[in-house]
Amino acid sequence: MALAYDGAIQRLIDAFASLPGIGPKGAQRIAFYMLSASDEEAQQLIDAITEVKEKVRFCDVCGNVCETSPCPVCVDPRRDHSVICVVEEPKDVMSIERTREYRGLYHVLGGAINPMANVGPADLNIPKLLERLKTSEVQEVILALDPNIEGEATTTYLSRLLGPLGIKVTKLASGLPVGSDLEYADEITLGRALAGRREA
Repeated sequence: MALAYDGAIQRLIDAFASLPGIGPKGAQRIAFYMLSASDEEAQQLIDAITEVKEKVRFCDVCGNVCETSPCPVCVDPRRDHSVICVVEEPKDVMSIERTREYRGLYHVLGGAINPMANVGPADLNIPKLLERLKTSEVQEVILALDPNIEGEATTTYLSRLLGPLGIKVTKLASGLPVGSDLEYADEITLGRALAGRREA
């Protein structure tokens, strides 16, 4: 039987290990780093987490993270309000913004269709998207979902759903590796995929 640490240190390791992208060894390293960190450094981490939980929310319009809703992108008059780029997660918004190729609005679905994880269309922020399309001057919807099975399934579903609305529906051009996440695509590849988008 594997030996576990006692009490508080094991709870801290378990807490870090429950975060995405952090395995057991990484969690242990972070926990032991926190043990040797100064009280000030530990308090900064506590304060940052507390502040995020208190202040950060999701935009009532697009679903992106923000401190005030509507978010700065939704209220920016310099953005092109005739185009909405649909992404899976808020982190994808930042990936596209880094390309400096896109000046329209966003819509965050909050995931992708994944029957294996019991995530269907009803679990995503799709009704809000349809509501936005009915009450705005949107002429194009760009489907910028991860190029994996779930992203492709969601793209296909949305293409069929939005087709009858008479709005141009496009998706990112090829060049993004299949099975990857937008978050990990470099700015040049993502920028070219955005610029070369095609009808979905």
